[in-house]
Amino acid sequence: MAHKGFSHIGLSTLDLDKTRDFYENVLGFKAVRCDIIKIKEGGQIRHIFFDTGRDQLIAFMEARGVPGIPAEYDAGINRGLGLPSAFYHFAFEAGTEAALEEKRKELLAKGVKVTEIMDHDWAKSIYFKDPNGIQLEYCCYTRDLNENDARMQERFTFPLRTLGLDDIRTE
Repeated sequence: MAHKGFSHIGLSTLDLDKTRDFYENVLGFKAVRCDIIKIKEGGQIRHIFFDTGRDQLIAFMEARGVPGIPAEYDAGINRGLGLPSAFYHFAFEAGTEAALEEKRKELLAKGVKVTEIMDHDWAKSIYFKDPNGIQLEYCCYTRDLNENDARMQERFTFPLRTLGLDDIRTE
């Protein structure tokens, strides 16, 4: 079977309404499937899928009153594991450097705390967080990857604090 990318990424949220507002009205992703799943043992799960492009989806589930699922937990993934926000994050394709710059301006105009454009040699990115505390990224490739890129090697050094977005600069 040939690889065709991912179908969807499934995540959790404690506030589906706030999450939906962010993904629809801030990021511009269209909700394509919304379900209320009744649980026989009690409670329900609200589930929503957003189209991120290329038939790839990101989904969120919000449980209410379901036995065995806590009412409060860290939906941001990293904090609950004691890790910096960069360790578990999701990157969306920006397409071009111009589109990346435009997306950054758009996010800032909507009040989102976002990093400067970061140059990774082979790609450029911006980083920000959703209402759940999940680190997100918009990224665009700036060159084709080659055999040298596939070799594990020391490439750069940066301070540990840059793995999170706690001290991020905005304009």
